[in-house]
Amino acid sequence: MRPPSSDPLPRAARRSRDRSAAPAPAVHRPAARRARALPAVLCLLAFPALAPVVAAPEARAADAVELPVLPSSVAADGRCTSASPRTAEAVPWTVAALGLDRGQRLSRGRGVTVAVVDTGVGVVVPSLKGRVRSLGAGGGSGDCVGHGTFAAGLIAGSPTEGAGPVGVAPEAEIVSVRAGNRQGQVTPGQLADAIREAADSGAGVVYVASALRTGERVLTDAVAHATGRDALVVAPAAPDSLAQDASGDPLPDVPWYWPASAPGVLSVLDYGPGGTRPEGAPTVAGADLAAPGDLVVGPGPVGRGHYIGSGSSLAAAHTAGAAALLRARHPELDAGEVARRLVSTAYPDTVPRLDPYAALTALPPSAAGKAPGPEAARAYRPPSSVPRDRSVLIALGAGCLVLLAGAAAVVVPRGRARGWRPGGAG
Repeated sequence: MRPPSSDPLPRAARRSRDRSAAPAPAVHRPAARRARALPAVLCLLAFPALAPVVAAPEARAADAVELPVLPSSVAADGRCTSASPRTAEAVPWTVAALGLDRGQRLSRGRGVTVAVVDTGVGVVVPSLKGRVRSLGAGGGSGDCVGHGTFAAGLIAGSPTEGAGPVGVAPEAEIVSVRAGNRQGQVTPGQLADAIREAADSGAGVVYVASALRTGERVLTDAVAHATGRDALVVAPAAPDSLAQDASGDPLPDVPWYWPASAPGVLSVLDYGPGGTRPEGAPTVAGADLAAPGDLVVGPGPVGRGHYIGSGSSLAAAHTAGAAALLRARHPELDAGEVARRLVSTAYPDTVPRLDPYAALTALPPSAAGKAPGPEAARAYRPPSSVPRDRSVLIALGAGCLVLLAGAAAVVVPRGRARGWRPGGAG
């Protein structure tokens, strides 16, 4: 986090005294000097006092230890994920990290449809109620695993009474497209079919939860189909956890995963409340963006309760929500321009960090065709109070000038009358 820059401070004026003038009236000089210097002292003290206001507090994970953990799949003979018995009342750290209080003043995703290609979406979840429709032979309705509902909540969950979590684009519409079976297993062919179906639904953003080790050709073709329909595909650059072999041992990392590595996909990695990736998380090179994905709070597949989850699939969900905000505010941008805007306005880091507010406020491309730039580079921190504090500093500075001018109005005439000689002379 960069410290705020300090403004130059005003300097106190010196007083003089006339050698030839008559002795000054009896005045306790130290007290008079302190009184005349008081405006300058107040100005000096006022600026450092603002430092705690400008400094941003550290982000924290909300209810992390109290919420049940979101599963990524269920056993073939296992029960579906049930309602969480706990509701997160605190505002999650992700809200501040993404600057949602500012970004949602500019856009809330209205008029944009986001397709969720995942395990399905629960249609009766309070934060999504009335904004979910399902596609597919089995209908994407219902969510046995819970991951799709969780991701949809991160993308478009609306505020609910007594709960802190809220989605990035709370007025966006959700199209649920289940990829694979009810237990959460999916093949490259099934995933490709789901991406095509999502694009054909008219969705402006297609969120894909999976990161597969195989399927380059079929998934690249599916992404090309979506791009041809002006749908932006957002996918995790790496899986949430490493796949396991028949003996239960984790398979080694591979250099790329699909569909994230296909041309036209906006690929995303996760980071946590401390700004770093979780220990042991699958790693890849070349991700386009990083977004909050560790210790993330979202809704369960049924009921009002919440779960906690981690992984790049959840970071991709936040990014899909940001894409919906941008497409709602700037409908003239096509899918490729939306992706470039999100990347070009991200906070510079090893993997650039998503900054929805900067993307929403970036200047449009110039006539010369230059890429849009961010309104200002922003470090990862809760919403900045710099504009407010700058106004306070300007007001204080103006007040100090008025006080100093008033002091000078008293000191200067007396100095002229005394010939500008020091007060202790003669």
